[in-house]
Amino acid sequence: MTHKPTLAMTNNDDTICAISTPAGIGGIAVARISGPDAVRIADTVWHGKTLSDAISHTAHLGNIVDPQNNETLDQAVATIFRAPRSFTGDDVVEFSVHGSIWIQTELINLLIRQGCRPAEPGEFTMRAFASGKMDLAEAEAVADVIASTSRASHRVAMSQMRGHFSSQLGHLRDQLLELASLLELELDFSEEDVEFADRRQLLDLSQTTLQTVERLAESFSTGDAIRRGIPVAIIGEPNVGKSTILNALLGDNRAIVSDIPGTTRDTIEDTTDINGMTFRFIDTAGLRQTTDQIENLGIERAWEKTTQAKIILWVITPQSTPSYLRSFHKELTSKCTTGTTILPVLNKSDLLATQPQKQTTPLPDQDLATIPPLPISALNNQGIDNLKNELHHIATASIPHAADTPDAVIVTNARHYSSLLSAATSLRLVIDGLTTNLPGDLVAQDVRETLHHLSTITGTITTPDILATIFSRFCIGK
Repeated sequence: MTHKPTLAMTNNDDTICAISTPAGIGGIAVARISGPDAVRIADTVWHGKTLSDAISHTAHLGNIVDPQNNETLDQAVATIFRAPRSFTGDDVVEFSVHGSIWIQTELINLLIRQGCRPAEPGEFTMRAFASGKMDLAEAEAVADVIASTSRASHRVAMSQMRGHFSSQLGHLRDQLLELASLLELELDFSEEDVEFADRRQLLDLSQTTLQTVERLAESFSTGDAIRRGIPVAIIGEPNVGKSTILNALLGDNRAIVSDIPGTTRDTIEDTTDINGMTFRFIDTAGLRQTTDQIENLGIERAWEKTTQAKIILWVITPQSTPSYLRSFHKELTSKCTTGTTILPVLNKSDLLATQPQKQTTPLPDQDLATIPPLPISALNNQGIDNLKNELHHIATASIPHAADTPDAVIVTNARHYSSLLSAATSLRLVIDGLTTNLPGDLVAQDVRETLHHLSTITGTITTPDILATIFSRFCIGK
């Protein structure tokens, strides 16, 4: 079992309170109190079963009453969580009250008057980390679970919060500690005729560890897309219906639609959920030759977005000429990054039935795209469901773990990604040192450097600055 780190913290003896449900009016609001005096303070405002006599993980009906004037604030439910069997590791009391903003405000003010301190953003989760209830990677996953907007992002965040990522890192750390120990024994008995492990075994162990680290780092591109939304750039020449397609996909009039060429002069972005996955659609300016400086800026941004997209919706129409298709496809493929899927979409396909004389072969050469053009009519909302299904199919084909495996380890955090890259660099130095018979003490230093980078992910090694940055992501009450 991997040891979960603890951290000496300032003001950890304070009893803190905050509303832990989202801001605003709702049916129920929950006020959380955590700290050594949580139960005692809660009892001072509680009329019902004495909470100090209640056992852990029980709920009790009663009233919250201001002891100064004996005025009842609200009927409520008090839930008790005794240390250490609580989220923070301290005594915790949660009052479930009606969701009136006035009740919420008065309750927090009442608790502050009784001795609580208002919680800072992320302070409850930070206390959970400090008490060893979770490591740093798991604590960060709490924020990702709260922020998840789709089934896929929720699954990845839950996997990390349950410790699957930390478990892999713990296994890597154990391998590295074994490697470091063998190297140090080699140094201690360098003058003796004793061999604890040959360099071939150490090299194999290092290479296996590097492969795992590289695989985790490579998953970040997928994980970042899942967390923020898979980027889909909608591109094409002016007046092919890009903005109409965006509106149809979102089910909202997000972009201005006009017959005037060049209406869209900047990128417009919005997200939507398709079959449990979040897609981030980017409507772009029509790509053409123009002397309009403002429109040219929009065109530059459009091409920039194609380099960032995982999927490109290339919008064409029955009027698109073969020469245009060939030249545009050549330019498009030259700007796309590796792994980007181009999905040709034949918009205004309803014109094929009314104006057959204008019908053209959508893609004149077989090598222009790996996927046949998908016929739709965004204006008439025809084929939009087929387009959504195709987008989901493309996405799940490239990231199957997110769709099919709840416990898949996919890196979604830029900090983790950076640490993994640094660890991989150090591991390559270890491998190089073992290959070239570098002295054991120098190789061991690179092993320790690798351990350092991996340990910063789980918080075994950390600094106050890192913690402040991480927990600032949280809202108050979390």
